[in-house]
Amino acid sequence: MKRAAFFVLLLSLAACQADPQGAQRDGTASAGEVNIYSARKEALMAPLLNEFTQQTGIKVNLISGKADALLSRIQSEGANSPADVLLTTDAGRLHRAKAAGVLKAINSSELNRIPARYRDPDQQWFGLSLRARLILLNDPANTISIDSYEALADPAYQGQICIRSSSNIYNQSLTASLLHHSGEQATLEWAKGLVANLARSPQGGDTDQIRAAAAGACSIAVANSYYLARLLGDDPETDDFAAASKIRIVWPNQSGRGTHVNISGAGVLTNAPNPENAIKLIEFLASDSAQQIYAERNFEYPVIAGIELHPVLTGFGEFKADTIALNILGEKNAEALKLMDQAGWK
Repeated sequence: MKRAAFFVLLLSLAACQADPQGAQRDGTASAGEVNIYSARKEALMAPLLNEFTQQTGIKVNLISGKADALLSRIQSEGANSPADVLLTTDAGRLHRAKAAGVLKAINSSELNRIPARYRDPDQQWFGLSLRARLILLNDPANTISIDSYEALADPAYQGQICIRSSSNIYNQSLTASLLHHSGEQATLEWAKGLVANLARSPQGGDTDQIRAAAAGACSIAVANSYYLARLLGDDPETDDFAAASKIRIVWPNQSGRGTHVNISGAGVLTNAPNPENAIKLIEFLASDSAQQIYAERNFEYPVIAGIELHPVLTGFGEFKADTIALNILGEKNAEALKLMDQAGWK
């Protein structure tokens, strides 16, 4: 059996995840498939991708991995990459992919329904789901009055804050937003104040910050909204549900610019063998039906207005979001990293 035929056979046996190395590179790629490199977990994406296949008949071949590793893989594969779509988290990572030259501009009137601040101005990437960066409190006596990201640097909170490391893209983008709004010197002083207020060295993911706050290791944690929502959407008998139930939400900066939000998003790759199907997939992910799945299954906010939220998110209440164009977060990422390093944020 020829090598190409062998890979076609393997792909036909896969349900949602397969290695798409057998995708044709001669311009005659199958009209019935699309290959995705995804930094999002397969369990989160499977309901969306299965629905896409059901609606269109287009088969999805999914490779999941770490965001930075997937970008490196695409660059290494070059013109021989079988990938059609890069699906990743945070505008900062989407900007990196654009800067690396692996994404191409696409023209789609369907994707113009996504608010302009949540998509690349050159139409190379598009936000598909939204999350807010929350301040979370374990404050049974209700004595903590923090109401902004800037207040995280207040000496009154010395030894009380749990947050991820400076290598985390979510914190890099938060810092980039402060750079945009407050300038270099103020952001550096903020980062220094935040570091001085840490309850412990940065460690773990967002869920770990929530668990640490619930356990009393700190009274203030910083995490994305969907991490808390997933815990609250868990079985009420679990330890994680009990931990999340101790947490009080603060929507930062509601009297000013609004809460920092970010996206997961996607773009079509420069060497995509199935570019038309790639566009169809991203258009589907921005459709009302897919946005509803994001809200119901993934505990994320839709980028399209008018979609019904999961009851857990509804329970979080309404909030004002920062309206910064998210491409700015990527553009300021290097400067943000420099300031974080200067501040001693490990």
